[in-house]
Amino acid sequence: MAKKIINRNKEKGIQKYRFIIQILFAVLCIWIGVEFYFFIQFLETGGAAAYSTRPPGVDGFLPISSFMSFYLFLTTGIIHQAHPAGLFIFFAIVLMSIVFGKSFCSWLCPVGLLSELVGDFGEKLFKRRLKLPKFLDYPLRSLKYLMLGFLVYSVIFLMTDLALEAFLDSPYNLISDIKMYYFFANISRTSLIVIAVLFVLSIFIRNFWCRFLCPYGALLGIFSILSPNKIKRDTVSCIDCELCTKACPSFIKVDKAKTIISDECTSCMNCVDVCPVADTLELKTVTPSKNFKVTKKAVVIGVMAIFMLMTGAGMFTGNWQNNLTAEEYLFHYERMNSYGHPTGTAAMKEFNKKALMEKKLKEINQKKLNLDLQKNSGGK
Repeated sequence: MAKKIINRNKEKGIQKYRFIIQILFAVLCIWIGVEFYFFIQFLETGGAAAYSTRPPGVDGFLPISSFMSFYLFLTTGIIHQAHPAGLFIFFAIVLMSIVFGKSFCSWLCPVGLLSELVGDFGEKLFKRRLKLPKFLDYPLRSLKYLMLGFLVYSVIFLMTDLALEAFLDSPYNLISDIKMYYFFANISRTSLIVIAVLFVLSIFIRNFWCRFLCPYGALLGIFSILSPNKIKRDTVSCIDCELCTKACPSFIKVDKAKTIISDECTSCMNCVDVCPVADTLELKTVTPSKNFKVTKKAVVIGVMAIFMLMTGAGMFTGNWQNNLTAEEYLFHYERMNSYGHPTGTAAMKEFNKKALMEKKLKEINQKKLNLDLQKNSGGK
């Protein structure tokens, strides 16, 4: 039998560019952290230290608040001003997922970068890629969807529109970024143990946190299913070398599928880069009638362009920095420890009732004010 003629893949890989983008984004996150530290110093000294503006980018580390702002915007068209940058960052990440799959996880997420580095160390240590058996892998992968489901249920089904807006207006949400800072600055022994355990587990099982526990990744995975751009395999030219499957950090069996439809695919393009045969494994725009190739350069440019355009839109429209003054921050900082949020179904229902009562009280007070104004104007 004649040998199959192999047309070698001479296209350059893009992993070097992906790593550079990951590093640059990680440096940006560190820069935001340093700026936020100086802002905290201003608050800790009661305003005695030099004033440092709060960096809006810190909103990107408040995924729950950003998700709530996103839902409020979808239902009312309101851009809430407590953490407006978070809304545009959330928009950018969702749009990236719809266009290029769960690309945020492998191109921009600093936790994703750390997970990759730890995973690489584990593979060098054990000389192989360890994977959990299916009877453990599938149940554990459902955990992140259960956490996401609880968040969606709490925000969309348990909270009324009034309660949602009341929560976003609440002092707790206004300074949730400061509370987050102190959670890590004064981290408890239990939290340290949990982080250490996750770190060790990530050495043994690549991307342990991302694969099993990250609800953000679960949400982006669902949006990624909607993406028209999928990795496709040409079964005719494929030589069944299995290099693509071995390279996939998400353990997807690329060599067995014609089209990769998976919530675990992060569009890292590792599998495309290692394919030795030209035009065999490619990212393509899937349409009912035809498939259009998406070049590797288009992925690099597209991922960056979407993020920069969406966040730039927030800056351009004046919805980037929040509207809290330094005096308001100092006021809330002094009372920070007294601020809390509803936890559990019963507390959420009570919060709904409280929001409704506050609305009715405002309406009654407004009516009284209007009547008084009418009386005063009539008297004159």
